[in-house]
Amino acid sequence: MSKSQTLAIQLKKDVVNMLNRAQASHTGGCLSCLDIVSVLYQEILNIKPNKPKSPNRDRLILSSGHNGPTVFSALANKGFFPKSWLKTFTQNKGKISVHIDSHGIPGVELSTGSLGHGLSVGVGMAISLKYRKTKANVIILLSDGEMNTGSTWEAVMFASHHKLNNIISVVDKNKIQSFGRTKEIIDLDPLGRKWKSFGWKVYEVDGHNHKKLKETFLRAKKSRTKPVVIICDTIKGKGIKDMEDKLISHYRPPTDEETKTIMEEIK
Repeated sequence: MSKSQTLAIQLKKDVVNMLNRAQASHTGGCLSCLDIVSVLYQEILNIKPNKPKSPNRDRLILSSGHNGPTVFSALANKGFFPKSWLKTFTQNKGKISVHIDSHGIPGVELSTGSLGHGLSVGVGMAISLKYRKTKANVIILLSDGEMNTGSTWEAVMFASHHKLNNIISVVDKNKIQSFGRTKEIIDLDPLGRKWKSFGWKVYEVDGHNHKKLKETFLRAKKSRTKPVVIICDTIKGKGIKDMEDKLISHYRPPTDEETKTIMEEIK
């Protein structure tokens, strides 16, 4: 078992417990992006818990801010803040909120929640880093549902025009958004061809295969000719049988029985 797979097991345990305890929503997205986040934090990102504001660090923006528990768990497990903070999730005066929040949380680059802003801010960060002549990268994790937003495609065009070779977009393509399947709401396909037509280098990969994810991320970081997008084919609610690939996973928290089953499976 790889180090990122070991981290993924802990993230799954943390996320399911957090959502069950708080009776909070967005289980599906938290689980669909979990393997991506595990590989990024364990294998790819140039970050240091003791220097969370290092000017040479890679910047990860979780544009799909409602999947915050997954990133919060990754940061806690990598030592950015005490794991005890996770137990305060959604509590009054707690440290951890439902959506990703940069206020007082080491390692979080941007508060997000309203979809369609992460890539635009990331483009601004990438331009700033180029002016500073650093080798840091900006990685933006997007949901496929937010591909509906015009601001995202404005940023896609802008990054290509300015040849931002220090930016990597990652699309968690779980094919379900808040009110239905993406194919029914606004059909995104052929998504890869669309990004390519806008001047981006495109990779498509199984978003739950750690080996393939690591290989693709490493290739993307070495590619310095144009902006890169990695489209990850994922399953909404991955790991919870009654939630996998179902709309209900967007809103329903894990039940006590589901939580118990998962904890037993990953002992």
